Amino acid sequence: MLRVYILVIIVMAMAGVGYAAKYYYDTTQATIATLRENNAKLETAIETAEASIEAMQENFVKMQELNTQLSADLQQAEKYGDELRGKLSRLNLVQDALKDAARLEGKMNGATAKLWRNFMADTGNPDEYDLPEWLQPIPARTGDQGSDQSGESPDTDSIETETTESD
Repeated sequence: MLRVYILVIIVMAMAGVGYAAKYYYDTTQATIATLRENNAKLETAIETAEASIEAMQENFVKMQELNTQLSADLQQAEKYGDELRGKLSRLNLVQDALKDAARLEGKMNGATAKLWRNFMADTGNPDEYDLPEWLQPIPARTGDQGSDQSGESPDTDSIETETTESD
């Protein structure tokens, strides 16, 4: 009987060792599966990060080129602004307006129309010759265009003053 007890103890010990080995194997396999999934995720993340870095480097090169172009354009614009300041310093617009206002207005409207067309062309407007309503030529006026048909002027800036006697 002692042999039977020893045999039962040995079988139980072997079963415990077998169960422990199976548990260790199962947990190890689950850990390996989790690590494989994490590794795949990391590889995908690395690929995405490398693609992002490459795109950022390409964008950086493009931005450098555009920055160089913008600097050149800025220098041209500053040069043009200096030219305009020089022209305006040589002109006396008040005196020109007093001499011939219609001619000055025509020049200003022509320059504004030219700028407007350039703006429209730069922004990709397909119909580059349309001018806004406020820039259209004003038709010439004929005759008296005033709203006062009676001939009496409501002007309060007249030199003559009307006086009444008070009691």
